[in-house]
Amino acid sequence: MKKLFSLSLACAGILAFSQQVSFKTIFTDKISIRALEIYDGKIWYSGTESKFGFVDLKNPDHQKQVKLYDEKLQFRTLAQDQNNFYTINIESPARFFKIDKKNLTSQIVFTDMTKTAFYDAFHFVNDRLAYAFSDSDGEYRKLRLTVYNNNQWSFLKNDVQLKEGEAAFAASNTNIASTKNYVWIATGGKASRIIRLTRKNDQFEIFNTPVIQGESSQGIYSIDFYDDQFGIAAGGDYTKQEANINNIATTYDGGKTWKIQASGQNAGYTTCVKIKPGSKGKEIIAIGDQHISYSSDFGKTWKKISDEKGFFVGKWVNKNSVVLAGKDRIAVIEIKL
Repeated sequence: MKKLFSLSLACAGILAFSQQVSFKTIFTDKISIRALEIYDGKIWYSGTESKFGFVDLKNPDHQKQVKLYDEKLQFRTLAQDQNNFYTINIESPARFFKIDKKNLTSQIVFTDMTKTAFYDAFHFVNDRLAYAFSDSDGEYRKLRLTVYNNNQWSFLKNDVQLKEGEAAFAASNTNIASTKNYVWIATGGKASRIIRLTRKNDQFEIFNTPVIQGESSQGIYSIDFYDDQFGIAAGGDYTKQEANINNIATTYDGGKTWKIQASGQNAGYTTCVKIKPGSKGKEIIAIGDQHISYSSDFGKTWKKISDEKGFFVGKWVNKNSVVLAGKDRIAVIEIKL
């Protein structure tokens, strides 16, 4: 399926520009996909029914899918280092799968037996270091963070105390982000905050946000940082898809303070935000169940560029293309100014 249309968009009410947008579905299957990686010219995904696979960007007919486990596990995470992919099923026991990039053989390399384990995101900082975080144990409400460091797996001891009803969303594997100096984690629910880890000394800081919160369905679903200072957070309330009050915020000081953007003037609930590489944070795409939106002014104003529904996650492929995935399909949207 391919749709072509042209939009004339107004940026901040001052600068007008014409935008050509094209949309093409390149993969369909009965699957829910909430995590993507790009490697070797292919889109790699993990999803429901224990499914893992790839679709070639240049030749979508070239694709392969494998099942990582006999039981019907649900994967909402995907990460990679130089030689392998990694994914975790969301519920206990949480099995950490390593998949060889050359032959797609897999093995379970770590298991979290905690009864309350529910893994929300998995992220490689570099080829040797990765973080995966789960909902807390419930009783003590401590941040539960699993660390992969030089082929060793362990739980990172910390004193981060979550508030009652504060958790995280396994929505798109994007409520964690990193730069050279920091790792950020976003929470949601009855409290929606930013937890920042300084990599130099493994010290944690917690910052409040003005993003909508207070109910289990509300809060930050996705974050992205361009550098140590500029970042964006987005979310809302998944039970009220069109609600667009206080669901997007930006920071210019590394997550310490946040400013609400486009409240009441965006397309609503968002599961994934991604800053365009090389744009210094100026250009951002937002993906939600009911919309695909675009900002060209650091998230201050937004324009819906597609009414395609059922997407949860996206990644920039190049300066003009974004790959999208969600309910039963993978697609590519081209955005040309």
